[in-house]
Amino acid sequence: MTLRQILRLTPWAVRRRIFTSAEKHLLPKITPERRLRVARTLMPLAPTRMPNRARVTRTGVARVRGVTARVVATATPAGVRRQNLDRVAEALDASGVDWFRLPGPTPLGTAVAVTENDRDRVLALLRDIAERDHGRLRTVLAARRGVPRVVSVCWPVTDPAGSLLLGGEYACEIEFWRHKDGRLVAPRRNQVADSIPAGEPSVIAPEPVFGPFSSPDDVTGYRTRPVFTAVDPDRIDFPIDVVYTWVDGGDPAWQRRKNRALDGNPWVSRINAQAANDSRYASRDELRYSLRALHCFAPWVRRIFLVTDDQVPAWLDLTDPRITLVGHQEIFGDTGTLPTFNSQAIESRLHRIPGLAEHFLYLNDDVILGRPITPDLFFTPGGLTKFFPSKAQVDVTPHGPGDRPADSAAKNNRRLIEEAFGRVLTRKMKHTPHPSRRSVIAEIENRFAEQVTATAGHQFRHPDDVSLLSSLQQYYAYLTGRAAKGKIRYLYTDLAQTVTPLRLARLLRGRDVDAFCLNDVDVDSAAVADQEALLADFLPLYLPFPSPFELRTPRPGTTAPAPAIAAPRQPLSGRLTSS
Repeated sequence: MTLRQILRLTPWAVRRRIFTSAEKHLLPKITPERRLRVARTLMPLAPTRMPNRARVTRTGVARVRGVTARVVATATPAGVRRQNLDRVAEALDASGVDWFRLPGPTPLGTAVAVTENDRDRVLALLRDIAERDHGRLRTVLAARRGVPRVVSVCWPVTDPAGSLLLGGEYACEIEFWRHKDGRLVAPRRNQVADSIPAGEPSVIAPEPVFGPFSSPDDVTGYRTRPVFTAVDPDRIDFPIDVVYTWVDGGDPAWQRRKNRALDGNPWVSRINAQAANDSRYASRDELRYSLRALHCFAPWVRRIFLVTDDQVPAWLDLTDPRITLVGHQEIFGDTGTLPTFNSQAIESRLHRIPGLAEHFLYLNDDVILGRPITPDLFFTPGGLTKFFPSKAQVDVTPHGPGDRPADSAAKNNRRLIEEAFGRVLTRKMKHTPHPSRRSVIAEIENRFAEQVTATAGHQFRHPDDVSLLSSLQQYYAYLTGRAAKGKIRYLYTDLAQTVTPLRLARLLRGRDVDAFCLNDVDVDSAAVADQEALLADFLPLYLPFPSPFELRTPRPGTTAPAPAIAAPRQPLSGRLTSS
């Protein structure tokens, strides 16, 4: 048995202590190009105990973290939640039990109400349907004598590797309401009403009425009472899109375009090497997993726009109407300079995407959602964007030739904000999804036309660029009353750091961040293969279920087929489904 296999079977607390000690005493003594390889050996990312594959083959179930779960090839949190709810509703209907749906205790759960008079019958029914298919029935709230007042039931599922468990957090909870003075009274408080008229007739309401963790186009109807269909002040009901920028730096045709552009921009070699280094353009399949996370954890997204230099990931299904390919020419028009290899120039044109919603999220492909989230993480019900300042500070020294491109842009942003508002920005933004508004960005483009136009015209990152989407818009919107500070739990790690295997192992165990960024500052290091292997270990474990945006058989290369670029724009009616 190898050391890696032994450590995989070692309890987490012991593995963590071994790694922490090695990072302090052993890794510094190893040559830099071998450190990440050794770190990966000391912190294998696979689960401590994998499911018994032979048993999975025979029975279709696995034991994961003490929970018996059905093994499935594909699933989403919203889909599992729907299945739990529908099983309960169908069983109640089949038994003639009257019920109605109400908002769940959390955005991820669901709840239905029945009367106390039906408690014994319903409990017997739930025990029966749970036992038949590895379900879990438990008491959530009980009276003093142990009589259940609220119970929950779910049917956990997992992937074949047992790395992702979709369990009790997506359960359907059944509340037993009591009759009192002509009303039905809830056993606990909810967001809307704790008592309702007993004889009030039921109505049918669609899924989005009951909470934000669903597609806004989901028309599946559920029986409820009229009071629970009212639109509360906290509901976000405006469309939200997502925009990605992506490039395959390994594409030979793209490399030829880049080399020709470098010949025409001799200044690039005289400034910071990060202006055009290969790490800025490396593709390691992060986009595939970022899209998996988006589909899995944000079913409320309307449409996804992928902005590329006429490139298409070989695995991307071009027939899915929820994804729209956008070429650089389409957003630059007669502005800027194409081809461009400057992400800040591309960002300055994203608000020009045809059909893009007013409210959208901008993601780099190495930014990945970490768990189920709702739109209020990024926007307020009134339409304000939220932003997430980092603890990292903008260098206070004046703009100079030695600045990294990102630092130059931050200082240029600072100058514009100070001139416009008399305020001095001091903090950078976290590497998270960036909530944005088209109208705000268009206003910035008009107000700072000289700087934005110049940025769009630079084919490579230039010392005079501004970072419109990732910093400038946040401060501008904040100081014009259209943004508010938000809070997000996130992880940032550089793939080249030896501590990254430990951070990723913790993330696999806890799954406790809203988003994470797996950055690679320098792909030219000798540890490129180890960085790629680290991603290849981690991403399939964290996001094992394919999204509907993936082809079973990839196309050769990343050059876009002509029909994909030339086809008419699809109507903006498709949205991410909840299952």
